[in-house]
Amino acid sequence: MRDFRNVLFQFARLADDGTMTKDLVRFDLAQEIADSERRKPRPAGHYAKTDLRIVLISMEKAAKIQDHHADGTISVQVLNGLIRLAVQDDSHDLSPGNVVALGASIKHQVHALEESVFLLTVSWPDNEKLQTLKHRGYGT
Repeated sequence: MRDFRNVLFQFARLADDGTMTKDLVRFDLAQEIADSERRKPRPAGHYAKTDLRIVLISMEKAAKIQDHHADGTISVQVLNGLIRLAVQDDSHDLSPGNVVALGASIKHQVHALEESVFLLTVSWPDNEKLQTLKHRGYGT
């Protein structure tokens, strides 16, 4: 899969420091997923701006992402396969077309019940808000 940064160059002019000079970025997710199918291990595509992160994540069947949290509100949109999102004492099986949102700093884990691809979007807080976040008893 191509690095999303390379895709970004196709759709927006960038300043020398890598910041966007336009507020439009377009990704062909079907092409990104097809590219990821041809490569293993599957790297995650990633696009970042100061207030937004978009990550395409591919997981093999039975792979797990252990307990972790994000410092911003997240959404998870399943594109292919079946994943289990465990949040606190509750689990949610998510299939293509399912989208969930989760508040900032809430521990969760992901388990691929099938070979899966999902889109993770993080609404990243600014530095001032980041410093005030309560992390519910675990690291930052």
